[in-house]
Amino acid sequence: MCYHDSMKSIKEVSVESKILKRLQNHPNCLKLVNYLFEDEELQEMQDYANNVSIKRLGYNDHGPVHMRQVAANAIKMLNILHEAGIKTSLETEEIGTFEDSMCAVILAGLMHDLGMMIGRQGHEEMSVILAKPLIERALTEVFPHDLHKRVIIRSIVIEAIIGHMSSRKIHSTEAGIILIADGCDMTKGRARIPLSINKTPRVGDIHKYSANAINRIRIQHGDRKPIKITVEMTADVGFFQIEEVLFTKIDSSPAKQYVELYAGVEGEEPKCYL
Repeated sequence: MCYHDSMKSIKEVSVESKILKRLQNHPNCLKLVNYLFEDEELQEMQDYANNVSIKRLGYNDHGPVHMRQVAANAIKMLNILHEAGIKTSLETEEIGTFEDSMCAVILAGLMHDLGMMIGRQGHEEMSVILAKPLIERALTEVFPHDLHKRVIIRSIVIEAIIGHMSSRKIHSTEAGIILIADGCDMTKGRARIPLSINKTPRVGDIHKYSANAINRIRIQHGDRKPIKITVEMTADVGFFQIEEVLFTKIDSSPAKQYVELYAGVEGEEPKCYL
C-alpha cells in the first residue's frame, strides 16, 4: 500500500518533484527515492518526529518537509561538485560510484532527524537506530544482488546521520555535504508553524525567530569555489542562524573547501564568511 500524494502536504509534494528532476540521469537514485516517497512507515516516522519537535519541544520543523529539503539541498550540491570534476569519497577511494554516493545522501537526508521522535538530546544516535532497518530495506529493494553496494552506502548514510550536528568528527565528502545541506534549511517557512503555535518563551525560540528572518537561501555554482551559498534575510536577527548554525556546520564539514558563503540583510552588501 502506497502513501499517496493526496495524504502529503503541498510542500512535501513540491520538494519531491524538485528531487525527482535533479535525479533524472541517475536511474538507481530515482528507484530509491520513488520507493522512499511511497514508504508509509518512513512517512509516519517523519510526521511524528515533527509532532515532537514542534508541539512537545517548541523547535522548528524537523519533519517530512525539512528532511526532503535537506535531501534536495544535498543532491544539488553533490551535482555541482560532480559537474566541477570533484570526486566523492567513494569515488576517490575507488570503492563506489557517484551514483552510490548520491544514494547515500538521499537516504541520510530523508532520515537524519528521525531521532526527534524520541527527543532533542542525542537525536543523531537515535536517528541511526530508528533509520537502520529502513536503510537496509530500501537498499535491498534497489540493490538486491549487490551486497558490496549495500554495505558501503549504508556506512556512508550512518556516518552522515550521526554527524549532522557537528558534534562528531566525520570524514567523507558525502557526510560533509549532508552537514551543510541541513544547515541550509533555515528559511522563515521552517519557523512559521512553531511561531504560530507556541506563545510562551521556550528554549528553541532564538532559532525560530532567527530562522523567521531568513528570506531565501541560494545554492549555486560558485565564483571562487564550486558551491556558492547566499543567504538573504530581512533583519539582523538572521545572523544568529548564520553564525551559530550554518557557518558552524560548514566549518566542521569535510566539504568546507568546496564552499563559499555570503549572507546579508536585503538592500545591503552581503558579508563574505568563506
